Amino acid sequence: MPWRESLEPIRMRRVAILAPSESLRDVLVEIAGRGSTELETAQEADTGPAGRARAQIPSVEDVDARLARTQPDIDVLVSAGRSDLIVGEAQLEQRAAAAVDRGAVSGVVGWAPAAEVEPLAAILAPHGGAIVPLATPRGVDPPSLVHDRGRLNKSFAPLVDTYTTVPYADVDPTVIAGLAFAVMFGMMFADAGQGALLLAGGLMLRSGRIQRLGGIRRVWPFVVGSAIMAIFFGVLFGQFFGPTGVLPVLWFDPLSDPILLLEVAVGAGACLLAGAYVIGTVNRYREGGWRLALVASSGIAGIIVFLGIGLLALGAFTGLAWLVAGAIAVGIGGLVLSYVGLFAASDGGAAGAAEAGVELFDGVIRLGTNLVSFARLAAFGLAHAALLAMVWDGTTALWSAGGLAVLAAIAVFVLGNALTFALEGVVSGVQAMRLEYYELFSKIFVSEGRAFQPWLVPTTEERVP
Repeated sequence: MPWRESLEPIRMRRVAILAPSESLRDVLVEIAGRGSTELETAQEADTGPAGRARAQIPSVEDVDARLARTQPDIDVLVSAGRSDLIVGEAQLEQRAAAAVDRGAVSGVVGWAPAAEVEPLAAILAPHGGAIVPLATPRGVDPPSLVHDRGRLNKSFAPLVDTYTTVPYADVDPTVIAGLAFAVMFGMMFADAGQGALLLAGGLMLRSGRIQRLGGIRRVWPFVVGSAIMAIFFGVLFGQFFGPTGVLPVLWFDPLSDPILLLEVAVGAGACLLAGAYVIGTVNRYREGGWRLALVASSGIAGIIVFLGIGLLALGAFTGLAWLVAGAIAVGIGGLVLSYVGLFAASDGGAAGAAEAGVELFDGVIRLGTNLVSFARLAAFGLAHAALLAMVWDGTTALWSAGGLAVLAAIAVFVLGNALTFALEGVVSGVQAMRLEYYELFSKIFVSEGRAFQPWLVPTTEERVP
């Protein structure tokens, strides 16, 4: 699959399902069995015979709907206690009630993936039905169908879905967001030994041997990716269940050089923010063209302000006055563009100007806090290293005492690592998610999409007497 396709929601088409009125039910049964079309439903619910019967079913939410291919008698279904077929017929009634009749032809409208149009036409033709692509109504965004391509996309889907539904026009950042999460988690959970344990857990999850975890098996690449990054940073920092000396320090020891760790964390945050701004700019262009992309605070204007701050920091560090002056000019240019965009989005007038000014000030403050927030990568990474160092110091002190203290040393090492693994694993995951949502996704998304909800009801050939 081309990489560009993985970044976009699946292309959707507005469609009309047409059928002879007497065959409408047969056509709808085929649509339900295929499960790839979202049909409009009537505003009035539970007004037909099946709908009224469904209203009498206790705990109807727990019933798995089914549809009989031959139209059943609702009274017979009630007598037979066939709640599954009653619920299925009630759903069909809601969609049939939304049909528009023109003489002997009935039609319902909805959404379907573009790739499904031809297969649907083939299965509807034997019933005299047809599917007709329609123009997308002005001002209406198609529903989004994402996370349906590739294992990584499906594995990382909960990370994005918890925050929002990707708008149809936007780039789907699911895989990129998952990789960013893994990098941030790895920086905070930097230990090759504990990362190896997490990797083993991810591979065990993939195997499906633990049936109780079957519901989350699809996220195993998410766990494995985070574990690999924890091992990677652990190798760089020489951490293997703490500073045990098993691994040499290839880069630096976090406890010996916390300032460098802080600089690395903020630098990594700057790179991630730059990436978020790039994706945000692409999304603003796809949503409203170059005008919106140019003046949006999460678009080109935001990139210019962010660049100005970066150049200002570089100028202050190097002591180059001309670079500082240039950075200020660049930043002011970005702020002017952002103000134009904010004012255009307001109601205008003095109140709009004041509102735009306040929002601009708030945006600058938030940009600064966004960047500083990535210092938590260093803070929690340092805490993880410090806890493991304490465990190792206690272990070596007991081991050197000899005798029964050796057993105590083993207990301290095992229990201390277990406690640190559990505590820091949760903390690192929560903090990485917090950075993802508040610092990165706030630049990528400015609106929420609507998830594609296809109508799927299994069909049965059985006849109810």
